[in-house]
This record gives sequence, C-alpha cells and structure tokens, in this order.
Amino acid sequence: MRKEVSAGGVVIFGNAILMLKKYNGDWVLPKGKVEEDEKFEDTAIREVYEEAGVKVEIIEYLGKIHFTFKNSWEDNDRIYKTVHWFLMQSKTIDCIPQREEGFVEAKFIHINRAVESAKHQDEKEIIEKALNIYFKTPQ
Repeated sequence: MRKEVSAGGVVIFGNAILMLKKYNGDWVLPKGKVEEDEKFEDTAIREVYEEAGVKVEIIEYLGKIHFTFKNSWEDNDRIYKTVHWFLMQSKTIDCIPQREEGFVEAKFIHINRAVESAKHQDEKEIIEKALNIYFKTPQ
C-alpha cells in the first residue's frame, strides 16, 4: 500500500466556505499533495491558490484525517492518504476553478449549505469543526 500526504483548507469569506465542484458533480474542499521539503501550511496555501485562484491566510490548524482508497479499478493499487487541514480566511470572494484538475466550478457556498454540499463525510466533519472554531474566535 502506498502512502500519500496532502494538505488543504477550509477557506472562509464572511459567511461562506470555498468549495470546488468536480467534473462528476461532487463538491470538495481544496487540497493537494505535499511536495518534497514543503511544510503542510505552505502546501495548503499553494493548493488553495492553484485549485481556486484564492489567496488565503491561515488562522489555525484543524487536524488530520486518514483514509484508504483504490487508485485504479484496473489493479489493486491501494493508497493510504493523510490530509492535514487548516482553517483559512480569504479577503476576496473571487475564485477560478482549475479545470486541468477536473474542477468545473469554484465558489463560496453559504455556511448553512456547505456541510450538506460536501461529498465526503470526513470533509463534512472538518467543515463543522472549522465553523465551530471560526465563530467562537473573535474576528
């Protein structure tokens, strides 16, 4: 089993969270692979910018999640993935999806709909955690 490490962000602007719509209709949070000698924070900032064109600042580390997935239906290549998540803030609502990575839309979704919009249960939970921290922290 191969191991991969990624980092990403729950990006908040006002009362909305940045979400990316994949070509198959799934809404996900921005994240990507950590490059050699790159800090998790730097990966998260870079990936949000690459996937959505949004410049962000980190507020707080949210924690990490683990999951296993099958890389290809043609073989038994399984990947054990760890994703480090950060609570982030954007100063702009403008975003552009990175179509080369399979994203057809990038937009800030109202916090009341963000959790239900997220495809994966672990992302739903990290959004809830981020919202709890963000709205308990004086801005």
